[in-house]
Amino acid sequence: MLNIKDLNVSIDGKHIIKSLNMDINPGELHVIMGPNGSGKSTLTNTIAGKQNHIIDKGDILYKDESIVDLSPEERVCKGLFVSFQYPTSLPGVNNIYFLKEAINSIRKYNNQKEIDSVSFLKLIRKKLKQVDFDESFMHRSVNDGFSGGEKKRNEILQLLMIEPEV
Repeated sequence: MLNIKDLNVSIDGKHIIKSLNMDINPGELHVIMGPNGSGKSTLTNTIAGKQNHIIDKGDILYKDESIVDLSPEERVCKGLFVSFQYPTSLPGVNNIYFLKEAINSIRKYNNQKEIDSVSFLKLIRKKLKQVDFDESFMHRSVNDGFSGGEKKRNEILQLLMIEPEV
């Protein structure tokens, strides 16, 4: 499903990842561990498509298709989701509008009909219960003023709503 082939990545001219190979099949869980500075976040950010992460050599294949030239948005639309160590706050961007726009952008990319407001509200209310959030969180700005735990639960809510494959 996700195949990393001889991946070499640099940031600002410094080589971080050297000749990494990895195959992740459907249903598998992989845990990457290592000391600070060993490239864990660099790998994640490279898979996500972070702009300053330069692939010097190698490829990242998702469902046998290279994703290295895709934008981060296209990668999400194809089914990838990256959780962040320090989720960004988006003051003024309401959670409910953010999530509805994200879902409808993915649907549009995949030539699907947009989700209507009633269906979206039913879905988000169900998912809010799974992360033990009160409905008031729908109306708060994305991660703005959230505790660390609330930020993580909000990311899990995003994950549950977007329903990525990886």
